[in-house]
Amino acid sequence: MTAGSPLSPGDLRVALFTGNYNYVRDGANQALNRLVEYLLRQGVAVRIYSPTTDTPAFEPQGELVSIPSFPIPGRSEYRVGTGLPRAARADLRAFAPNIVHIASPDIIGHRAVTWARRNGLPAVASVHTRFETYARYYGLSWLQTVGEAMLRRLYNRCVEIYAPSDSMAAVLTDQRMSKRVRIWSRGIDRAQFHPGRRDMDWRRGLGIADDEAVVLFVARLVLEKGLDVLAATLDALTARGVRHKALIVGDGPARGWIEERAPGAIFTGFQKGEDLARAYASADVMFNPSSTETFGNVTLEAMASGLPVVAARATGSLSLVDDGVSGILTTPDDVEASAAALAHYIGDPAARAAAGAAGLARAARYDWDAINGAVLDRYLAVAQLWTRAQRIALR
Repeated sequence: MTAGSPLSPGDLRVALFTGNYNYVRDGANQALNRLVEYLLRQGVAVRIYSPTTDTPAFEPQGELVSIPSFPIPGRSEYRVGTGLPRAARADLRAFAPNIVHIASPDIIGHRAVTWARRNGLPAVASVHTRFETYARYYGLSWLQTVGEAMLRRLYNRCVEIYAPSDSMAAVLTDQRMSKRVRIWSRGIDRAQFHPGRRDMDWRRGLGIADDEAVVLFVARLVLEKGLDVLAATLDALTARGVRHKALIVGDGPARGWIEERAPGAIFTGFQKGEDLARAYASADVMFNPSSTETFGNVTLEAMASGLPVVAARATGSLSLVDDGVSGILTTPDDVEASAAALAHYIGDPAARAAAGAAGLARAARYDWDAINGAVLDRYLAVAQLWTRAQRIALR
């Protein structure tokens, strides 16, 4: 590369820092792995720094460097990195990145941004979860303001930050997290998720009658996914005399909690791949009461499977569900409104089919390569501007 010439993907060396890259499967780390796989195909050098375990959920994309960590008390499936030890810093120097990307606002993320600034490198950040909202689900609402202040300090030290949806970008702007919020959306594998995966024999094997409408919930079974609203809404449906069957897909530390409160539901446990796609397509309406999502991968997967979606009017769903067309958005925590919306689709197969078709058409817009290509474009723009600024400073 000559002075002043544009950068190409092969000129980029990206150091990616995250609190969970592959040891627990969730939407955030699967998006990161898809991004890295795409970047490697484009000739970008990528190195990932994250806590690891001896029993990862899946094989990682790219070269993964283990960061020392300890399990989170009460949520031992997740780990907290203890920072950047000497070995990790030596590895970073040898790798010689020209851009640093942090994907979690934890100790690792803070240390990585500090390291980048001390070494004259640009840092960017992607936002995957509304961590600041979690406190209220555990009786610690007073921590939300403190959490927002800590996030604001971190993100304002980055050149720019990436939100997965327009609605989340608006929240980040209102919270003054950054003056430079860009969109890194999420994609859908339409070869995996589609209505053709519907399997009536599988439904029958679970004890579901052919004429029984299935309300689907897919998530890690943790309180912040809106399990309290889910249980109350299912009770409200029963009180209305609406015949239905709840299908709950996922696992987690709150499984016992929700099993006690939704005794009539079918629990499949964790599903992946074709089994997960079959569960989506074999349902009739998706319910996503969570107000902590930044995008809502499960909402998009349901839409690609031809399901109408009833969701909380919150970040993520606001940018995916066309209210009254592909589904219905309700006020967060409004149990009666959620029950009424579900009852509408359960009782009206024609409305269910029309909303499902609209969601299917909307999901077709979310191509992974196009979406990840937008991130590569941002990397190139940031690195190019940073290189230009360095040349000016040296004159």
